[in-house]
Amino acid sequence: MKTEMKATREALGDAVLESAEKNKKLWVLCAGTGDSTYVYPFKKKYPERYVEMGIAEQNMIVTAAGISLTGKTVIATTFAIFLTGRTYDQIRQSLAYSNTDVKLVSTHAGITVGEDGATHQMLEDIGMMRAIPNMKVIVPADYSEAKRAILSAIEEEGPFYIRTGRLKLPIVTDESFEFQIGKADWLKKGKDVSIIACGLMVGEALKAAEQLEKEGISANVINMHTIKPLDEKSVLKAAEVPIVTAEEHMIANGLGSAIAELLSEKKPTRMKMVAVRDSFGESGDGLELLKKYNLTAEAIVKAVKDVLSE
Repeated sequence: MKTEMKATREALGDAVLESAEKNKKLWVLCAGTGDSTYVYPFKKKYPERYVEMGIAEQNMIVTAAGISLTGKTVIATTFAIFLTGRTYDQIRQSLAYSNTDVKLVSTHAGITVGEDGATHQMLEDIGMMRAIPNMKVIVPADYSEAKRAILSAIEEEGPFYIRTGRLKLPIVTDESFEFQIGKADWLKKGKDVSIIACGLMVGEALKAAEQLEKEGISANVINMHTIKPLDEKSVLKAAEVPIVTAEEHMIANGLGSAIAELLSEKKPTRMKMVAVRDSFGESGDGLELLKKYNLTAEAIVKAVKDVLSE
């Protein structure tokens, strides 16, 4: 794990600038949050391919869908609470139903938005987006993976939802690893339990595995960056032992639910889920909120011990 700290949202600005140099069809739309989503450098360099929508997120989605139908690849971005919650009808009807080439890249997802409080802490977006046909859903673990995910999505046809956050995180993924949409990254192999995580909880899963190893418990750690399409082969392999899932999302309809749905049909397995349990967040420091809502390495360790004791 590297000591460099960067937020996953920072990857968006770097990815679109890199892609735009060779991809003349790439456009970016933003809903008045370009300084926070890091797309203003794109606006400055490619003003003819940037549309500032203002605080009109629903219009942004239908405009993005329309531009894509002229043969363009479109990035549409703003905070997760607005990009998914305020625009669900437009995403479903105008974007996904027509299978448009629009990539929704949210920032400020999850409880680690922190001081912005419960009204801005989107904890239901993975579930909302993975329920929509045609939509692919990616939750990167760190800046490096977020950049690779965005670049990969730009190159693949069809709608995507990519979830990034505000909190600065350590780099936990290997940059030499070939990022593939729909293919999990096995960060550590063990024999007693499988910890499957996404987003910032991947780093916590690695910390948990280190703690468990000191206690004689050997854990697989799997970075399930793509929630949809789910890497079913990796999940079924992981299910040779009990499973603990970890995500910065509501327990309903997120990563844990996706895995439970698969295993209930193909390989019933003992499971525990580390997630927010039917609760809104609150205003506070992002790291402190992770502790309060039990989204930590310690919570994963406890879940592992509980599932192994059953």
